[in-house]
Amino acid sequence: MDSPPADKFFVTCFSCGMWFVLAAAFFACATSVMAQRALPAEIEAFIDEMVQKHQFERERLRRMFSQVRARPAIIRAISAPITARPWYEFRDRYVDDARITGGVRFWEQNAAVLARASAEFGVPEEIIVATLGIETLYGRNTGSFTVLEALATLAFHHPPRAELFRSELEEYLLLGREARIDVLSAKGSYAGAIGIPQFLPSSYRRFAVDFNGDGKRDLWRSTSDTIGSVANYYRSFGWRAGEPIAVRATVEETDVETLIAAGIKPHVKVAELRQRGVMPLAPVAEDAEAALFTVEAEQGAQYWLALNNFYVITRYNRSVNYALAVYELARELRALVKPGR
Repeated sequence: MDSPPADKFFVTCFSCGMWFVLAAAFFACATSVMAQRALPAEIEAFIDEMVQKHQFERERLRRMFSQVRARPAIIRAISAPITARPWYEFRDRYVDDARITGGVRFWEQNAAVLARASAEFGVPEEIIVATLGIETLYGRNTGSFTVLEALATLAFHHPPRAELFRSELEEYLLLGREARIDVLSAKGSYAGAIGIPQFLPSSYRRFAVDFNGDGKRDLWRSTSDTIGSVANYYRSFGWRAGEPIAVRATVEETDVETLIAAGIKPHVKVAELRQRGVMPLAPVAEDAEAALFTVEAEQGAQYWLALNNFYVITRYNRSVNYALAVYELARELRALVKPGR
């Protein structure tokens, strides 16, 4: 069969090409709409709430969540946190040479800001530094998970803590709008913790401070804001300037398990603990309230008295191992930076 003239061939091909372009565009559009309509019911309910409570744009949220995928690695990580390891393993990993030498350097480089934060909020410099050392190695390891995916995975695919992380997801979207954060690309921990101090979004919104006076509260890039925010966090939870944190103890035959089961919040006066066979190994006021806790040392059970400020550290992270690591790293740092003071 004869070929069509060149001009008719061009028109035919052009028309055919346009048809394919239009068809592809229609298909992409339809696929996008289907993806949005295919959102799980719990995510649709969450979007409804964000629209009603906070006036978010529904379609924008639907487009955003259509790009979010559940990450099994996040579920695995939160189901087996490193803080659950025996104390001697946790201590070796977090009260180590890298955090001690890095902490000394961080303290020296930020001495003026740390001193100002300590004076304003009443929290010792070494506690601020040690917290940042345990959390992110002074900003070196701030997390590799997309915050939105981490929070959405835990909010909609981890029933044991879904309520908490659904709330944090709400807080994150509000934070993103307030601080103009690209919520789709910002990175953090597997639990959705953010920046150098690893604040959850609710803590970022409540406790972050603009400590360098530039009009922003930036916990990703500003060391000054980070230092001030950690100090403000501890003060907000009741840090008492000048008071002790924790004291080693021995126990005689007593109802140790009952005391430990009562929790980490101080609730028994030291004088009463003495009467019940718990003996502090360092001076501590008899009328101070304390709680007894134990950790697993290589030689066996190790007993401690937690005072108010230790309990405050556990408000940053509920793990006793975590709080004790902050305390012990802080002591190491102070002995090097401000020995004898």
